[in-house]
Amino acid sequence: MDRDPDSALAEVPDGISASAARAARDLRVVFSRLRRRIREVARDEDLTPSQVSALTLVGKHGAATASALASAEGVRPQSMATILAALEQHGLIRRSPDPADGRRQLVALTESGRERIEDDRQVREEWLARALADRYTEDERQTLLEAFALLERLTRQ
Repeated sequence: MDRDPDSALAEVPDGISASAARAARDLRVVFSRLRRRIREVARDEDLTPSQVSALTLVGKHGAATASALASAEGVRPQSMATILAALEQHGLIRRSPDPADGRRQLVALTESGRERIEDDRQVREEWLARALADRYTEDERQTLLEAFALLERLTRQ
C-alpha cells in the first residue's frame, strides 16, 4: 500500500520540526537513489555486487583476513571464502601468510585489483561530474556546493 509522502510528516516525533523530518526523508531517498545510480554506472559485468563490495573493502582498508572481511561485510565466513575465491580467479586479490599468525592468511589487492578499483572510481566520478555539468547551471552547482558544506556537519561527531 502506497503512503502519501506528506502523511509521514504527520508522524513527526516531539521536538522535531516538520521541515527537519521532511529534509531527513528527502535526503535519505535522494542519496539512496544517487548511490544506486552511481553503482550502475560502473557496473562490473564479470563481478557480483558482493565481489565488488569485498574488493572495495580490501582496497580501502588494506590487507585483512577472510574472517575480518566477512565480519565487516556482515556475511558468513563460507560466503566470504566463495567471494574471495572468485576475486582470486580474476587476479584481483592475492593471499599470503599472516606474519603475526602463520595459520591465517591475509588478503590483499594485486596491481590489477588496484587498477580495477581506481578505474571504477574514475568512471563513477567522471559520470557524476558530467551529469552535474550537463544538468545544472553554474549557480545551481554553487548552491549544491553550499548545501554540501552544510551536510558535512552531519558527518562530524
